[in-house]
Amino acid sequence: MDFELSEEQRAFAHTAREFALAEFAPHAARWDAEAIFPKEAIAKAGELGFCGLYAPERVEGLALPRLDAALVFEEMAAVDPSTTAFITIHNMATWMLGTWGTPAVCERWGADLTSGRKLASYCLTEPGAGSDAGSLKTRAELKDGEYVINGNKAFISGAGSTDVLVLMARTGGGGAGGISAFAVPADAPGIAYGKKEHKMGWNSQPTRTISFDNVRVPAENLLGSEGEGFRIAMKGLDGGRINIATCSVGAAQGAFDAARRYLHDRQQFGKPLASFQALQFKLADMATELVAARQMVRLAASRLDAGHADASTYCAMAKRFATDAGFNVCNDALQLHGGYGYLGEFPLERLVRDTRVHQILEGTNEIMRVIVSRKLLEGDSDIR
Repeated sequence: MDFELSEEQRAFAHTAREFALAEFAPHAARWDAEAIFPKEAIAKAGELGFCGLYAPERVEGLALPRLDAALVFEEMAAVDPSTTAFITIHNMATWMLGTWGTPAVCERWGADLTSGRKLASYCLTEPGAGSDAGSLKTRAELKDGEYVINGNKAFISGAGSTDVLVLMARTGGGGAGGISAFAVPADAPGIAYGKKEHKMGWNSQPTRTISFDNVRVPAENLLGSEGEGFRIAMKGLDGGRINIATCSVGAAQGAFDAARRYLHDRQQFGKPLASFQALQFKLADMATELVAARQMVRLAASRLDAGHADASTYCAMAKRFATDAGFNVCNDALQLHGGYGYLGEFPLERLVRDTRVHQILEGTNEIMRVIVSRKLLEGDSDIR
């Protein structure tokens, strides 16, 4: 096993770090405080290829391995996990469209999505179908060469501010086998958006419900084949789980770096905080958890890139571990800052708020445990 990054990978990470420091760092606190969706900054990320990192070349994506994409996301999330997390969702939806879209769909949206000129939302969750995504009720019926869509989606990132919706809807009977995937224009007649949700974190990206009332899309907007939608959605989420885990690792690194600096700068009882053994041990534990989370995420990304039979299980394990560890590191970094960590003038309280939701979305960490334990109990897994 080679844990060293190549020169090309280091260059990707360096570019992402410099971009985030220049374009995100001066504005992230304001975007959070004023709930601003920074589409201009996201478009600048697109100019560097960051909006189509692993999308296929047929839509002008970079077609990078998931591991390389994770390096980019981690560096940006160290500065602004909320905005970076939306970019990862956009990457996931763009990859799905570019992989399973018809030539007409790819021609219409592909290059605009990978360049960041247009943005995509991923629409799976419904008011009554969260962890049990296979029970979704939004329906699409084929009539005269068009699919007519009716139903509702909830907790959709970017909703109301994006250009295309990668939507899962039921075209057949009950269960996962009756679900299909579609590319839907976000401004199609019959689509209505709910209010922008007031959230604990992730304030630089809007979250809304979406309702579909006899929304018509051409049959060519079907992604893959009828009945293939749930499989497509889950393949998207394998990468999505690596992405959100990476955002937790990045945020934790940003919080850790801030805490390490603070321990040197802050003095109490006549000496710097860095001289107190209890705080030294806390920092050591934080570093250990952070490195372990990073390596687990990179292992899962490598498994996914290699098409490993248990890749989905590794993605679930990485998502569970890294999002828990990342939140804990951010929370510990806040504690090390004392009262100052609770103030908006420091980034710690924002990092804590933004990383908390990572334990819920892309499949809750409880569902990640279900995925892992189910695979282990099958008896034929090679998890070790």
